[in-house]
Amino acid sequence: MALADKGIMITTGIFSEDAKREAAREGAPHIELIDGSQLVAMLEKEEIGLKPKTVYEIDHDFFRPYLEA
Repeated sequence: MALADKGIMITTGIFSEDAKREAAREGAPHIELIDGSQLVAMLEKEEIGLKPKTVYEIDHDFFRPYLEA
């Protein structure tokens, strides 16, 4: 029976400092931690379950001279 070379833990939140230390503990199999921010970045990169969307932000500095007149 073969043992795993590493593990992966995924959360939509964040990992505690204790969890990070345990995942990197010397002598233990490597555990990759993927938190919510990393998970979203991975889904965005591969466009999994997401559709790209362009969002525009108003440049208030551009319009300021016209509002002061």
